[in-house]
Amino acid sequence: MTISTGDKMPSGAFGIMTEAGPGAISTDDLFSGKKVVLVSVPGAFTPTCSMNHLPGFVDQFDALKSKNVDTVACMAVNDVFVMNAWGKDRGVGENIMMLADGNGDYAKALGLEFDASGFGMGVRGQRFAIVVDDGVATHIAVEAPGQFEVSKAEAILDAL
Repeated sequence: MTISTGDKMPSGAFGIMTEAGPGAISTDDLFSGKKVVLVSVPGAFTPTCSMNHLPGFVDQFDALKSKNVDTVACMAVNDVFVMNAWGKDRGVGENIMMLADGNGDYAKALGLEFDASGFGMGVRGQRFAIVVDDGVATHIAVEAPGQFEVSKAEAILDAL
């Protein structure tokens, strides 16, 4: 079942890179008591994701913070090493939390996975952005296939 506005975010965990190496963060630690913008991209280093989607959130980080967003997090069905390298490549610094959904378990829990096997990419997460307030999805913006409009940073700012 696909997540809907007003639903509690499913429980799970993401891989993250720490100073000591690969680590994890639970959804409770990520979402509890905070306003979070969770952005999902089909893959790190892919064209739209690298040139537009993630950079938009990097560029609009201060504007998002001014709307009481505590955390901006970007997830993809990639491993923690790829997400860390992609974050460095895109200059996210400490502003954007890079989350590895290595096996696509969280995308599946949200009901927002898709099969990209035709492109040699296996199961991936759809392109979306969810505003989460204390663990509850308050705004969900899922892109139609091949589109990039409703989940970009400017659209999320308008929704806040």
